[in-house]
Amino acid sequence: MNTTRLSESATSSAVLAQASVDSIRSPLLVLDKDLRVIAANDFFQIFCDLDRQDIIGRAIFGLGDGQWNIPELRSLLVNVLAHYAPMEVYEIERETVGPDRRTMYFNARPMFYEQDVERLILLSIRDVTEERAAEAEMRRKLHQKDILLQETQHRIGNSLQIIASILLLKARTVQSEETRLHLHDAHGRVMSIAAVQQQLQASRIGDSIELGPYLSRLCEGIASSMIADDRRISLKVVATGGIVSSSEAVSIGLIVTELVINALKHAFVQRTNGEIIVSFESFSTKWRLSVSDNGTGKSAWGPEKAKPGGLGSSIVEALAHQLESHLSVSTDEQGYKTTITHGFFE
Repeated sequence: MNTTRLSESATSSAVLAQASVDSIRSPLLVLDKDLRVIAANDFFQIFCDLDRQDIIGRAIFGLGDGQWNIPELRSLLVNVLAHYAPMEVYEIERETVGPDRRTMYFNARPMFYEQDVERLILLSIRDVTEERAAEAEMRRKLHQKDILLQETQHRIGNSLQIIASILLLKARTVQSEETRLHLHDAHGRVMSIAAVQQQLQASRIGDSIELGPYLSRLCEGIASSMIADDRRISLKVVATGGIVSSSEAVSIGLIVTELVINALKHAFVQRTNGEIIVSFESFSTKWRLSVSDNGTGKSAWGPEKAKPGGLGSSIVEALAHQLESHLSVSTDEQGYKTTITHGFFE
């Protein structure tokens, strides 16, 4: 192909390239094989604060004050021409007037005209400074929120422990046996909430909780605070997997603490040894939770537990309903078992 034909081809390519970039509403350049600008849209001129005569015909690395004269960027653009390979996002920071810095993403794609006689590069630029600043501000706010949440949880935990201690001290001083029982019940329920709160302290709303370790830590806390040294009662957790949301974990934890505390209060009144088993099994979205003991069964339990409408039963039933689960109870002379089932289990 003669020189005239090449010149006409280059002119035609430049005209077509200019028409192409003018239709795009973001900074765009078209570069030739020598990485010189043959087309630039108005958005690029505004973006760089340059006139067209200061852009067209100049190498991209010589534009403005040479802020894009970066060896790595040069190498990437040469690779686009040599291998017909697009350049994915390349990030640079650009100094501006004053202390500000702008963060930009470069993206390059090869263009072909006149049966590959003219190899061109379409180079797009996106200023992501505001996006980065917004992301940083969001991370800062989330960090502040996490700190505030941890501090709030810490204060709540301390407050619950103080309330529980006051209730226990008061129970030791009252003369009425009925009042003492009510205070002990209140103490147990405050402790159950404190135990759940302590185990979920490091989690956030929407986080996923692995039930096995969670229930194990929860029951360890209950056992250390509720089982006296002179009682040989074991509290065992058997869990086969299972991950739930933090909100579901709260409800499950409250159910377990309510049932375990009731078992400790009622199942072993005629003996000082025994076993309580907390079991959790899951398959996909289905799961089954059970709390059982080998105590003396329903006949030896106090009136609140034996009575279907008692406070303890009402709490467990309400929490099971909240979890969209089915509650069932079985009891005989060998013990007591409560099962919460979410989904169908054979």
